Amino acid sequence: MKNKLSPEQQEELLDVLEARFEKNMQRHKGIEWNKALAKLQANPDKLWSLDEMERTEGEPDVVGYDKKTDEYIFCDCAAESPKGRRSICYDHEALEKRKENKPADSALNMAEEMGIKILNEEQYKELQQLGKFDSKTSSWIETPSDIRKLGGALFSDFRYNTVFVYHNGADSYYAARGFRGLLRV
Repeated sequence: MKNKLSPEQQEELLDVLEARFEKNMQRHKGIEWNKALAKLQANPDKLWSLDEMERTEGEPDVVGYDKKTDEYIFCDCAAESPKGRRSICYDHEALEKRKENKPADSALNMAEEMGIKILNEEQYKELQQLGKFDSKTSSWIETPSDIRKLGGALFSDFRYNTVFVYHNGADSYYAARGFRGLLRV
């Protein structure tokens, strides 16, 4: 069945997520795994999205809790941009405009298919407060429409102990650039 994990797959994923949660307590101070687990078990469609994040080597982990919406926030916490999501341009429009050497997909399209959101600049900077991410790679981030209308797209990385935000043509793609996703459960 599409977008559903078998009970065995769910159990395997939850074991991976729990082990990562316990190994990286600095990412989610004050959050209890059992409460996040209960939310996950009540939302099997979100488990499928988390499995997609895991399958593409994003290493999702809990990075926050939104009291207003009663949602746990999961984000890709792999040290470098997820390997299974690199060499892609920013969005479908940029992909279609390429005449030659088209990449296999785009960041926004992949995120939509996975049921996750691409990080925006603020979320990316918040993630960088929890560790060092993208010190050798870079990640596409949500791009304001006024920049995108002119053909550009934004990406970020972490170099020299600083988070940088850059621009590039939305149709560009590189072996060391992917995207990081966020999922609310």
